[in-house]
Amino acid sequence: MSTTRSGTVRGADRLVPRRPRIGRNPLVGAVLIVVSLASALASYAVFADWLPGDRTRYQEYRAAEVCPARRPVPRVEDCLREIPFTVEDTSLGAKEITATLLGPRPFPRARVWFGHSEPVLSGLQRGDRVTGTVWRGVVVMIAQGGVRQESSDAPRDEPQPTAALGTFAGLLAVWALVFGTMRLLRPREPGPFTWRPYGRRLLVVAGVVCAVVGLITGWTGLPWWLVPTVCGAVVAGTACLPLRNLSLRRIGR
Repeated sequence: MSTTRSGTVRGADRLVPRRPRIGRNPLVGAVLIVVSLASALASYAVFADWLPGDRTRYQEYRAAEVCPARRPVPRVEDCLREIPFTVEDTSLGAKEITATLLGPRPFPRARVWFGHSEPVLSGLQRGDRVTGTVWRGVVVMIAQGGVRQESSDAPRDEPQPTAALGTFAGLLAVWALVFGTMRLLRPREPGPFTWRPYGRRLLVVAGVVCAVVGLITGWTGLPWWLVPTVCGAVVAGTACLPLRNLSLRRIGR
């Protein structure tokens, strides 16, 4: 009996295929199971805490009334209070868009972050006076000359990107669980459940679809629950197609 270069064992009258090595498949499978558990917990946290919390906070912000006049002014209030500020500095860089404002106590100096520079921030100069709206201790809006601009701290009704993040975490959990389980149960021959090309393709499709659907639903204002519905359907179809083709090839043989 001898071994050939092709990985087979030459017997007395026929070639016997060599059994694949186990290698690091059990270790990789165990790591994928851990990744699956972590991703599942992250997805649960998004849909059970982060998403409902943001929506509740937005509803409370929209329902907040104007604060009554009082002295001294508390730093944290559940109402909306307008406070005069003086602009100390602005930053309109690519990495950060901020305004540093000087005001009365309890807001002697506040650094406010913005998502963009229009329509108020781009025209501000050092020493300009603005009116800041404060809610729960943070500046949620600035105004000058009747023009208003919300800050990054202002609650928004934009649950779609958050749902996209939670959906991707859930899909990653399923992906890692399936691929990890197959490497543990079939360490010598995990079949199509390998990184190339099946595993990588599924992960890329899940990431791209979640990002695109999250952005589109956010821009159009569609319900957030469409994100997990559409993403789950697309990824499921992508996962089933190669397995179906593999089954048809085996039947054809």
